[in-house]
Amino acid sequence: MAARLIHGALPAKAGALVGEVVVAVLLGLVIGNLVSLPSALAPGIRFSFHTLLRVAIVILGAQFSFMQVVAIGGKAVVMIVVLMTLALAAAHALGRVARVPGRLATLIGVGTAVCGNTAITATAPVIHAEDEEVSFAIATNTLFGTAAVFVYPMLGHLLGMSSAAFGTWAGTAVNDTSQVVATGFAYGDAAGKVATAVKLTRNALMGPVIVVIGLIYARGAHAAGGEARRGLGARLGQSLPVFVIGFLVVALLNTVGAIAWLGTLLHRDLAHDLQVASRFLILVALSGVGLSTRLSAMRRIGATPFLVGLATAATTAIASYFLILWLGPAGG
Repeated sequence: MAARLIHGALPAKAGALVGEVVVAVLLGLVIGNLVSLPSALAPGIRFSFHTLLRVAIVILGAQFSFMQVVAIGGKAVVMIVVLMTLALAAAHALGRVARVPGRLATLIGVGTAVCGNTAITATAPVIHAEDEEVSFAIATNTLFGTAAVFVYPMLGHLLGMSSAAFGTWAGTAVNDTSQVVATGFAYGDAAGKVATAVKLTRNALMGPVIVVIGLIYARGAHAAGGEARRGLGARLGQSLPVFVIGFLVVALLNTVGAIAWLGTLLHRDLAHDLQVASRFLILVALSGVGLSTRLSAMRRIGATPFLVGLATAATTAIASYFLILWLGPAGG
């Protein structure tokens, strides 16, 4: 609640760039590292990040529709899939070279590849990421996503990009949805609309991406002997947790119009109600991440992940630009 109040007090432009989730994490970091919290609070903090986050992810499915993937066109979908794969591969390759922990590299990669902080928070429980790794990934994602809002429009004008081309570029290469919208509309209304459509398509692919990442991590654990005594069903359960299945089911219900139909029966905008609930639960969960993160642990990780994040973002942006030159912009 404090994070939401502070975010609401920020100037409109600053609030659009930063987001209330970042405020929640920062506020949690300050309190958790300056105040000695009673041990009685620890179970509630763990509950917020583990249980409430999973509930929020399931509800989040009501904001996604697989029809978005169909509407944007095959060419743009191919471009998005290629760039998502590249971002994840680049983050892991660069992380391995720079000796960044594998889970942190995955979070940086998925934040760049899919939908920023939402994808990071949704992926973290699947790969059993540490709180410090989640906080670091969110900080990295926010830093470069915010910088993109200012840098991309300038580069777009220097490169003489059309509105459709720039919108496609912003939609495929900028991180969070709010940052994509801000970047696109900074270039113009037409660019903003294209950027939003492309970004929503990326968002719709979050579920399948998380499933694939879970399968890769489960396979890696099994190969390392960590799950030698566990059967196939157990490994599938790790790679495809109940909350991910729930997310996909809710997204499917939204796609076929079931949520809108139920909202009509209840005389409510049910999709909006679920969005509000999901945003609040994610805010609570990320407050818990901030409260349980120790800056000393982040210092041990070092500044190298920021360089990995920068290199991953730059690689994605450059590849996106040349794909647009080759294939043309979305809808073109």
